[in-house]
Amino acid sequence: MRLRPNPPRMITVLAAVALLVIGLAGTLVPLEVVTDLVGQFGFELDRDLAYLALFLSPVLLVTGSLLPGI
Repeated sequence: MRLRPNPPRMITVLAAVALLVIGLAGTLVPLEVVTDLVGQFGFELDRDLAYLALFLSPVLLVTGSLLPGI
């Protein structure tokens, strides 16, 4: 069985970029600033969630390229 990677859909790329931005902002910017900014959208951001977002961003891109329709 050969894997034939496809380009991920644009919504998958945008979701991965959003996760990357949230992850970088949660780890590089003081958490009070990021918590206030992300809190406007109904999320509570802490450092663990930021690292999880950093981890999930490339995972989403790989999954989107290997599974059709994602």
